[in-house]
Amino acid sequence: MKKSLRILVLFFIGAPAINAQTLLNQTLMHDGNNREYALYIPASYDGSQEVPLLFNFHGGGGNIAEHLSSVDMRPIADTANFILVYPQAVPDPGNGGSTSWMHKEPTTFDDVPFVEALIDAISAEYMIDNNRVYVCGYSLGGEFTYELACSLNNRIAAAGAVARTMQGETYNNCAPQHPTGVLTILGTADFISDYNGITFGGVQYYMSADETHQYWVSANNCDANPTVSAIANTNTSDGSTVERYTWADASGCIYVEHLKVINGGHDWPGAFGNMDIDASQEIWKFVSGYNLSGLIGCATNSIENEWSFEDEVQVFPNPFKEDLHIESSFQKAQNYALYSILGKHIMNGPIQSGSTLVNLSAIPDGVYILKVGDQTFKVIKRK
Repeated sequence: MKKSLRILVLFFIGAPAINAQTLLNQTLMHDGNNREYALYIPASYDGSQEVPLLFNFHGGGGNIAEHLSSVDMRPIADTANFILVYPQAVPDPGNGGSTSWMHKEPTTFDDVPFVEALIDAISAEYMIDNNRVYVCGYSLGGEFTYELACSLNNRIAAAGAVARTMQGETYNNCAPQHPTGVLTILGTADFISDYNGITFGGVQYYMSADETHQYWVSANNCDANPTVSAIANTNTSDGSTVERYTWADASGCIYVEHLKVINGGHDWPGAFGNMDIDASQEIWKFVSGYNLSGLIGCATNSIENEWSFEDEVQVFPNPFKEDLHIESSFQKAQNYALYSILGKHIMNGPIQSGSTLVNLSAIPDGVYILKVGDQTFKVIKRK
């Protein structure tokens, strides 16, 4: 990979009342091309600890400003303390000059190594947890997230794709190296990204939603039969409803999730289209629970057929109903802290070497982040 040069320009964006929002408009000279991206450093970042990194890719023909105006994840970054990146695609001469992701012949643009160069450049400047780099995107940007989850799998822990199924070429050439969490949010009435895939002239250009999910279910050694639950139809005027599908492996670790927007279109729910869910919140809630070893704090037999808890700490059962056991071999007393998936502190307490029983009957069912010493686990409470 050729050496990259970064040029920084600072400008300010109008902010909510709590904090002045600061966005870094940057360029990266990569492979002879000056590539643009917007970088958001949350107010909660102080450089004292490593934080996750999340990429959000705009759709085909789009740009950073338009995408950010409708899909603004900065408030989530402020709460959950992660660094947020909105890259800019370049014009595709094969598509009338419309901005597009993926390799664009006959140009030399190749967006996969560009993203890897961005990860390296941002990590050189900020305290990034390189085990927790995530990607998400809308439409063509969603298509690109699958490509990154496959072609840059050694750097990407989890992905969220909105309004796009897998491209046929990506599907045929994907070879993930580690358990990889994948979330999809797809409308069954999407007139641009057909829920049932796109085949033309005998060539399958896009896989169906079922084929997309079954690929990642198989890659993560999950049970082929999903758990299905209906999401409350809180907005009856949007003309759509949502079902949640989850696929778990033999240890109960969920690696694939699908939010099926029935009668939904080519939308980013919560911003436009369906209003029963917030796609931005759902993406962070899902991807944040993974690192390059898989679902944080959950034993799994996925891909490498070996995944165990950190040597010093074991947390079980997971999922749990009321009580959570923390077993440790710490030589000194440590504390645990429990947070919501969005980073809100819920409770904390001491743990001793050996076994500590934590009663969590008072908190609602859901997904939580448990920190024990310097280790982090994703734990799930459900009946």
